[in-house]
Amino acid sequence: MTLSIVFNCYNLHQIKMIQLGRDDSMTFVVGDNCIKCKHTDCVEVCPVDCFYEGPNFLVIHPDECIDCALCEPECPIDAIFAEDEIPPGQENFIELNQELAEIWPNISEQKEPLEDADKWNGVPEKIKFLER
Repeated sequence: MTLSIVFNCYNLHQIKMIQLGRDDSMTFVVGDNCIKCKHTDCVEVCPVDCFYEGPNFLVIHPDECIDCALCEPECPIDAIFAEDEIPPGQENFIELNQELAEIWPNISEQKEPLEDADKWNGVPEKIKFLER
């Protein structure tokens, strides 16, 4: 039942994008603030399981994301952005999400955040701490 609802939502989304004449290639992107925090509240609400997990960071597979926007408000550290709203200086995370989603394992259930997540929340330019 749940699977058919997801596909129906996806199909309605596709039809709406075609009717509006919009490009359907937009996705959501996990940005810099997720590094060394890795909250997984977003994973729990994703209807298509498009999150992938690395040692200290999550990514969204752009070919699997249906642009439902459920994950964005669930992120307690505001690290998820619509692709066209990624903050200046984080544009490289669009490609990084694609690259790492191809090699990291899928995650579909919520886990505890990293132990020192609170300490790292809001620290700028954490890309140098990304573990592959």
